[in-house]
Amino acid sequence: MRQTPLYAAHLAAGARMVDFVGWAMPINYGSQIDEHHQVRNDAGMFDVSHMTVVDLRGPRVRAFLSQLLANDVGRLQTRGKALYSCMLNERGGVIDDLITYFMDEAWFRMVVNAATHDKDLAWLRLQAAAFDVEVVEQPDLAMLAVQGPNARDRCHALLPAAAVEPLREIKPFNAIEHGEWFIARTGYTGEDGYEVMLPGAQAEAFWNRLLAAGVKPCGLGARDTLRLEAGMNLYGQDMDEEVTPLESGLTWTVAMGDPRAFIGRPALEQQQAAGLRRQLVGLVLEGRGVLRHGQAVTTPAGAGVITSGSFSPTLQRAIAFARVPVEAGPSCTVDVRGKDLPARVVRPPFARNGRVCEGIL
Repeated sequence: MRQTPLYAAHLAAGARMVDFVGWAMPINYGSQIDEHHQVRNDAGMFDVSHMTVVDLRGPRVRAFLSQLLANDVGRLQTRGKALYSCMLNERGGVIDDLITYFMDEAWFRMVVNAATHDKDLAWLRLQAAAFDVEVVEQPDLAMLAVQGPNARDRCHALLPAAAVEPLREIKPFNAIEHGEWFIARTGYTGEDGYEVMLPGAQAEAFWNRLLAAGVKPCGLGARDTLRLEAGMNLYGQDMDEEVTPLESGLTWTVAMGDPRAFIGRPALEQQQAAGLRRQLVGLVLEGRGVLRHGQAVTTPAGAGVITSGSFSPTLQRAIAFARVPVEAGPSCTVDVRGKDLPARVVRPPFARNGRVCEGIL
């Protein structure tokens, strides 16, 4: 298995390591539920160095991304501004979901998922050739996500004043550069905080300083329950190359309002014209039980399936995403170990910013 620059730090912190798409990654450091609450209520940190940072360079990089991405890169006009988007195939299926940062007209930065590294890089290079855009992976960068209501203040106390001053001013989905460091006000937890890209050789020292400042290490387990509560999709479960963003709760990431031709648009237009048959919804189990990926869902309008499910530490209930017929209605049942258990259909997110969202309970 591949190791991130923080592998030794994980072992020193007592992490339970697992194989995650070929990387040795921490699943937890003890109690996954405690780690979850740490992020919702204070500040936690995650090693996300397995993710891929890619720089796209060339005078036609904006035109390239306008064709490549379903969301509108025309919204990226100020340095460091970020955009969440799906990258689609010709059938409208999702190759990956990713974040793109605007640096200047000849340089955009992209962060893609670890599980899709090989196919993403191949697709990027295939599509970039016609635009003479250079696709440059940055394997020497590590990435730490520091998340929670107190995460920004903890980081500010450890960073140079020259970095802190602009960081105090940036809004969510923006980033700054500070020397070799790239600090973005983004995350995958539903809480405020930063994702810090920095040279791998400097990662452990920063991790240890955060640890000394009271920022607790958190593993992939807590990251998954946090993102599910926050209504954030997981690639490979909630969407993949066989489903479109329109069927995956990601219509808001598809800019159909402008005439721009992007890969997958004709397929999405055809799907819209024919009428959507499936949608991604949230479920809250009415009683006791555990919701998991792959469980069968029964609605008055037909069958569905859970794409992501877990116990929610914030709600103290089992929650899930499920792909169900559009006419599913407000309630359903889920086959949990052979028993049909009742669940309510809700609109995610379930919990963000330290509290349960309106209309969930």
